Amino acid sequence: MATLKDFRDERLRKLAELKELGINPYPAKSTRTHYLVEITERFEELLGQQVTIVGRIKSIRKFGKIAFIVIKDESGEVQLFWTQTEKADADHKNSELLLNNIALLDTGDFVESTGPVIKTQTGEISIEVKKFRLLTKSLRPMPNEQEGFTDKEQRMRRRYVDMNVNRDVHDRFVRRSKFWQATRDFLNEKGFLEVNIPVLEHTTGGADANPFVTHMDALDQDFYLRISHELPLKRLIGAGFEKVYDIGPRFRNENYSDEHLPEHVAMEWYWAYTDWEKGMELMEEMFSEVLLKTFGKLKFTIDGKEVDMSKAWERWDYAGVIRDHFNLDVFNASVEDVKAKLQEHGLVVEKTENVARGIDKLWKKVRANVVGPIWLINTPAFISPLSKTSDDNPNTTQRAQAVIAGSELCNLFSELNDPIDQLSRFTQQEAMRSEGDNEAMMLDIDYVEMLEYGMPPTCGLGYSERLFWIFEGVTAREGVPFPQLKMEIDSVTKSIYPDLKL
Repeated sequence: MATLKDFRDERLRKLAELKELGINPYPAKSTRTHYLVEITERFEELLGQQVTIVGRIKSIRKFGKIAFIVIKDESGEVQLFWTQTEKADADHKNSELLLNNIALLDTGDFVESTGPVIKTQTGEISIEVKKFRLLTKSLRPMPNEQEGFTDKEQRMRRRYVDMNVNRDVHDRFVRRSKFWQATRDFLNEKGFLEVNIPVLEHTTGGADANPFVTHMDALDQDFYLRISHELPLKRLIGAGFEKVYDIGPRFRNENYSDEHLPEHVAMEWYWAYTDWEKGMELMEEMFSEVLLKTFGKLKFTIDGKEVDMSKAWERWDYAGVIRDHFNLDVFNASVEDVKAKLQEHGLVVEKTENVARGIDKLWKKVRANVVGPIWLINTPAFISPLSKTSDDNPNTTQRAQAVIAGSELCNLFSELNDPIDQLSRFTQQEAMRSEGDNEAMMLDIDYVEMLEYGMPPTCGLGYSERLFWIFEGVTAREGVPFPQLKMEIDSVTKSIYPDLKL
């Protein structure tokens, strides 16, 4: 049975023969007049016209002096009908081939063909080849599309193959692009300004997460890779901007899960002179528009839950939910009370457990069964160190979390702009860090100083591409083009490149 190395060796032989003929198998220039989908969709209009198309070879069939080659580009596929006349010639310097060179071609090669649009005797829309050029000689065969490319480990490691063979994977990332473009378009239309902020920070904050650490040689100082966009964007509000947002990667040095990746793309916006009520109104509109532009619908089946994003959003009170499900008063519960409830419901109790972490775990048990869409509101202040205290209850904050199909998909706040209150909450978080909670927030004294200069009333929200993954119906690793994996080099690659000592 032929191995990958055998196939590659055979293609290397063909590559050498092509070069002996004076054919450049990797020319820099190619010409295209039409995408392949146009050939089929505009057939009546293009019939008999000469076109130049490009693409990757899917299949080759040769019968004597006739050959049929199916090629594909991103838009679709079409058949090439190739016959050879005695007067035919080819400019090898221009990477041109004749039909009698067809044995030097393989599936996976990229080619260019010029000729008229025709319909064959069997009724197949085709291009009659008058000039044929090789654009790229492939050295490794693609998996057979009919047999599929299903090995998960290989699909993740060679995503470029996965996207070629599994069209649904390719189309997923078209939708992912539409998701972020729709996000950007909505905010721009609402008057928000996109401002790119630093990825490297002296002090990282805005979320409960363990950061990545790196070192900048120029300053001889360690920096953190940002875990959120929050504090720099709010500095912009303090600087006089009134509507700002950023879309870009953030980094959280945590374990993988079906809904989390250490590196992922996220968006945060901040809106001056408004509060969480206006923010929730904006986001309900934004959810509908972004989802409709991305998926073309507002009704989804997610993990067996029938989610209708066109219906009115419910609002659930945080303390009320915990009281109703666990008979626990979140504002007066001790660590021991919370641990007892965790144990009662079979939830893990960590060594660094505290009231905030414990109650959050209890909420997540409830959250798993939520269909939504709902807003979870009135989060306790000790869980939300950057959110403004509610006017009606000083123990709660003006924070809302969108919960859909068992997942929290965004956080919205009336932002805390009292520098004294903010410093107090930072100090509480520092105490949690000193007790071993590495995900508690760091003291950012520069941010406190900014607040002392003054920041107007502000509403802010953030969501990550997890929102896309949930509605796309895929896990986190399936939802990004190139998920991080532990570095490994397989035995086949090592045998192909023995001199590299891989």
